[in-house]
Amino acid sequence: MEINNKIIKHCLKNVMFINGTAFAGKSTMVAMLAEKYNLIHCGENYHFIITNEIATPAEYPNLCYFETMKDWQEYISRTPEQFAKWYDDVADELIEFEIAYLMSIAKNKKVIVDTNISIDVLRKIADYNQVAIMLSPQSMSVDNFFERNDEDKKFIKEQIMKADNPEKTMANYLECIASVNSQEIYDKFANSGFFTVVRKDVVSDTKLETMNLLAKHFGLEQ
Repeated sequence: MEINNKIIKHCLKNVMFINGTAFAGKSTMVAMLAEKYNLIHCGENYHFIITNEIATPAEYPNLCYFETMKDWQEYISRTPEQFAKWYDDVADELIEFEIAYLMSIAKNKKVIVDTNISIDVLRKIADYNQVAIMLSPQSMSVDNFFERNDEDKKFIKEQIMKADNPEKTMANYLECIASVNSQEIYDKFANSGFFTVVRKDVVSDTKLETMNLLAKHFGLEQ
């Protein structure tokens, strides 16, 4: 069964989407906007609420990779090409879960979501003022990947340090991160036609300024 995009778009009229590259501030902005404007907060990996109950390795092999992988050393040792393909395939498998869940919670209250839904799909299911793209240069997303106070990142770094050759494994993993934040991907986001915010500075605190820009774009501030 397929649902007409017009129906999906109508049901998602209360949803605001933020997509983009790593280390651009997506998670931070989603959290700040949700708190200030009393929005339903769908942060990174919010889809676990539904995928953990429904997704099976047979139907969704990429979403269920962590259930079927040999161990964490396998995960951190994949080639950049393997990592990039898996990353894209996960996003594709997630689309129906994200849309179904968002439709179920957005009936009577506005929602802000840190999403992996592609810009091609977002064009079909959301208006311009419902989508924002946040970008950071590849060097910033890679060089600062493990600098965030993020439990998942800490765990991955711990696994890398347990590898037979931590230095080589770290270099390979950062190449994997670079592969999903490539210039080609950056350019596709930048040329999407959606409202875009580019993070150029990791030193200055621009969170409030960025939040205000996004709030105005989403129509949360008149």
